[in-house]
Amino acid sequence: MTTTTTSPEAIEEGAKRPARGESPTVRAGRAARTGSERPARRERPARKPKPEGQWKVDGKAPLNHDEELKQLEPVMQVKQRVIDIYSKQGFSSIPEEDLYPRFKWLGMYTQRKQNLGGEHTGKDNVELQDEYFMVRVRFDGGQCSTEQARAVGEISRDYCRSTADLTDRQNIQLHWMRIEDAPAMWDKLESVGLNTWDACGDVPRVIMGSPVAGIAKDEIIDATPAIEEIKNDYILREEFQNLPRKFKSAISGNARQDVVHEINDIAFIGVEHPELGPGFECYVGGGLSTNPMLAQSLGAFVTLEQVPEVWGAVVGLFRDYGYRRLRNRARIKFLVSQWGVEKFRQVLEDEYLGYKLPDGPKAPNNLIDRDHIGIHEQKDGNVYLGVKPTMGHLTGEQLIAIADLAESYGLTRLRFTPFKEILFLDVAPDKVKDLAADLQEMGLYSAPSEFRRGMLTCTGLEFCKLAHVTTKARGIELVDELEQRVPDFDSPITISLNGCPNSCARTQVSDIGFKGQMVDDGNGNKVEGFQVHLGGTITRETSDGGTEANFGRKIRGHKVLSTELGDYVTRVAQNFVDKRNEGEIFREWVLRADEEDLK
Repeated sequence: MTTTTTSPEAIEEGAKRPARGESPTVRAGRAARTGSERPARRERPARKPKPEGQWKVDGKAPLNHDEELKQLEPVMQVKQRVIDIYSKQGFSSIPEEDLYPRFKWLGMYTQRKQNLGGEHTGKDNVELQDEYFMVRVRFDGGQCSTEQARAVGEISRDYCRSTADLTDRQNIQLHWMRIEDAPAMWDKLESVGLNTWDACGDVPRVIMGSPVAGIAKDEIIDATPAIEEIKNDYILREEFQNLPRKFKSAISGNARQDVVHEINDIAFIGVEHPELGPGFECYVGGGLSTNPMLAQSLGAFVTLEQVPEVWGAVVGLFRDYGYRRLRNRARIKFLVSQWGVEKFRQVLEDEYLGYKLPDGPKAPNNLIDRDHIGIHEQKDGNVYLGVKPTMGHLTGEQLIAIADLAESYGLTRLRFTPFKEILFLDVAPDKVKDLAADLQEMGLYSAPSEFRRGMLTCTGLEFCKLAHVTTKARGIELVDELEQRVPDFDSPITISLNGCPNSCARTQVSDIGFKGQMVDDGNGNKVEGFQVHLGGTITRETSDGGTEANFGRKIRGHKVLSTELGDYVTRVAQNFVDKRNEGEIFREWVLRADEEDLK
């Protein structure tokens, strides 16, 4: 038992202290009786908030090591050191400050050492990283020619152990790149009009665009000229090479809203203004990861000609007002959330554009049928064909074969999509079935099962230093298993496997999202597993006719071991097939399903 002793001085002081809620009258009476009154307590001055590193507010003095490195020199100067020094002297010659973070501006990350399980994640980068690189080749707007596809396939075959993964940002990622081979890779890419610059880093990343811009029948406006102007005239400007964090853009004039605009830092989607004609609605502040937020509409109408200027103004505003002190708060979504979209628009117009944008119409939501799988009519009487490689995984030889096959049908234009698909444009209607059959023999499906169509995975434990679990190989196995075990499943469904909380495969906006983590197997062992998110969509309608974010539901305490993944998804999918209402799709059922049917 503990005894607390109070000093006589403290007792006396307590007797003098006014009781909580004591009125001034009572206090004055007590003071008169005792002949004294305690002096009023001094108010402490409010603590000055820490600077956020906003250049226009706090100045440009760097508040962390990353910011210091970015200010020492133009970051892209590291390219010449790769060519002149590191490619000749090898991996060990690369100093840490170039290896990380400057190499990101070159589109290169060190990849994870092989056979390091999820229990190693979070340890020092030097322990986790291998002496090989992931390289990201950017395809702005998803545009790719057969010549470019062949060149990337040959790079993959010759330098990257034949790895080639489509990403959900319309890029291609290669692995196993040695620093010695980087100059040859860049030379080959540049010979076909491609590069890796700003594919990573605190810069504007690849500009996502509708993969069927300019040809689709359901297009409102062709955004290609705006994407080309931004790519050629804006991206590599020095003024945009030091942003607080990465900056993701999407521009689509297609009625399908096929660039997932709601989760980009800036997005322009096609709308029809009743007086000004076709143009774009602008969104800002979207992103997922550990703090998911949906982009908000500025409520403004932007013409095609204005898109590059407005894009550049938003990037400049982010550069000057974005939070730089803490990197986990440095995305533009935190600024939009703090300011509100009205203030953001006002600052954009007053300080960066110098003119007011007209108010514009709100685009209707399209939450289903955003991909381009299958056969679709073009404006010119031809068709385009969309196919899905499982998990977006290809080999270098497959890329070369795809280019050869397309050219054998007289085609030269390919496209990559945000859903890891490949589109073949300008196909003659009488040739499309033959092309589809040839592609299916290569493992590229134009009529995939709903499971194969809707499955997304991140890179996972195989190559990513942030991952806790294997994703890509497990996703391929899962699709095959589900097709066998639930063959009558006929509803659209999105399933995502993420190796960590960063949501690169969109965990929170998938019908079934799996977030990788180490979990207890019941015997005290930490093994690979997943936290389950259910019923996530980009948005959902509210009772008043508006929309709100819908990042899915988590069942308390419910986690799934990686070894149980097939059984779990089979069980939930079969419960849907058995218990759905007439015409009900999976995303509708999962929102009303009993918790037991989802375990």
